[in-house]
Amino acid sequence: MHKFRRRRPSLRAGKALELKHLRSAVAAADCGSFRQAAELLSSQQSSLSRRIGEIEHHLGIAIFERYSGGVRPTQAGRTILRLARTIVEEFDALIATANSVQNGESGRLSVGFCTSLSAGNLQTSLLEFKQQYPQIELATIERSRTRLAAALRNGVIDMLIVPGRPPLLDAKALPLWSERVLVALPQDHALSSRETVNWIDLREQTVLLSHYDPGKEFEDLLISKLVSPEDRPKIERHDVSRGIIKSLIGMRAGISLVLESDMGANFAGLTYRELRDGTGPSRFGFSVYWQGENENPALAVFLQLVSERYPSPPLGR
Repeated sequence: MHKFRRRRPSLRAGKALELKHLRSAVAAADCGSFRQAAELLSSQQSSLSRRIGEIEHHLGIAIFERYSGGVRPTQAGRTILRLARTIVEEFDALIATANSVQNGESGRLSVGFCTSLSAGNLQTSLLEFKQQYPQIELATIERSRTRLAAALRNGVIDMLIVPGRPPLLDAKALPLWSERVLVALPQDHALSSRETVNWIDLREQTVLLSHYDPGKEFEDLLISKLVSPEDRPKIERHDVSRGIIKSLIGMRAGISLVLESDMGANFAGLTYRELRDGTGPSRFGFSVYWQGENENPALAVFLQLVSERYPSPPLGR
């Protein structure tokens, strides 16, 4: 049996010992053999044995007992090896984390939106991204289009996904999908008996719109479809959320316009019908916007995902 004379640790141990020394010792402890440890590390046995000898020399501790069948840790060596294993594992975790951040597989991605997240392509895209890259923290932020545009300019969020183009925003854009515009009605409303509803059918109705986005976009669309003021319905604007608008519809205070993804938020007593004109259904196109100088790897990964998922530009209104 090899004997090792205990002595004080060398003051140069901290500088002389490297990660390769610790990795060699951990491998030898796992394998119980210098030969097998060297094979595991694709190293020469003599090199591995020398590195372990250097550890023992600088620390002044016999880490292994050598015998004919291999090696086994000494009592003092077990303490050293436990710490060495922790250092090696944490270093490997550091490298893995750095690589995943570089590849966009971890980190943080913040996305702003102003429409429903209850269903539709927005929900599906974010869910698919989270499933493929669970290491990335995905933060969602719902604000008005104006506030989202400011947050994007200031670097508070990485990207925003909205219908149309946000005001005063100079950013890169990628067209994604489009959604149909629907009319939300009480279930017993006269128009609910139809499979589809024409814009002109809204003429004598009261249309409830939220000041929240995309209420202004719906109003602009309605005016573009019904150019003559005589053909337009009565428009009531409420400083309440889209959810409250749906409650008002259930109270038969009027009808409203929604995107098809809003159908995912169930409200009792409501029904939805597609709005059409002479050219077919009306649609809103969605795009993702981001700042060109944003180098967040997670953003690049998301943009790649949605560009593959939605390769064709959406239809216009």
